[in-house]
Amino acid sequence: MPKTFPVLGLPVHLSHNYTNWLLEPRPKDQGVHVVTINAEMAMLAKKDPLVAQIIQEADLVIPDGAGVVIYLKMRGQQQQRCPGIELAQSLIEALANNGQSNLIAFYGGKPGVTEAAATQWRVKLPKVNIITAHGYLSSEEQETWKNTLKAQQPRLILVGLGVPRQEVWIRENRNLCPQAIWVGVGGSFDIWSGTKSRAPGWLRNNNLEWLYRLYQEPWRWRRMLVLPQFFITSLFYRR
Repeated sequence: MPKTFPVLGLPVHLSHNYTNWLLEPRPKDQGVHVVTINAEMAMLAKKDPLVAQIIQEADLVIPDGAGVVIYLKMRGQQQQRCPGIELAQSLIEALANNGQSNLIAFYGGKPGVTEAAATQWRVKLPKVNIITAHGYLSSEEQETWKNTLKAQQPRLILVGLGVPRQEVWIRENRNLCPQAIWVGVGGSFDIWSGTKSRAPGWLRNNNLEWLYRLYQEPWRWRRMLVLPQFFITSLFYRR
């Protein structure tokens, strides 16, 4: 199990290869809930006890955001950023290469987008086996989807409902597939489908992916105000 280091009192697991740990054999009914934490989620947890509890209870918490990585470095922890989309990609590739018995589920996103994302993966990896459902299901469709998950028992379930809705949904439903790896992946389906694009590599490598997202979605500026709040809190935070 990767060691943890607290970020504003929240556990973050430190590792250079989360994928290998996630794919290690586990006892029956011992699945994994992965939380990808960034500055926005860390600050939300200070206001929302349920979000804080979900992060505390998660089996693996990875540093998705640049702010979290900088916080760790300020405290002597040399940890690389691990974007949730990259972790998800590595898991899909590993499972696809192991054969079609490793079923993968995509849940979330707008109608049409999630299936388009799965189609792109099927083109890239012909052996991949993916089932999908968008994030705007009716109550009846939601129950049908849950029954599908329970019956088919995917090995990997990626949930793109946005924070904190995706984390809450996983917490409430992970009993449906107790051996699965559950990961909240935010807007990854938009990226994989081609609906949106990721920041260029040089921006990602310099912890500026947030700036590219702001360029793509100017309406996010209010949410971005949490970044300076996170850094100010980080400077004065004491365990």
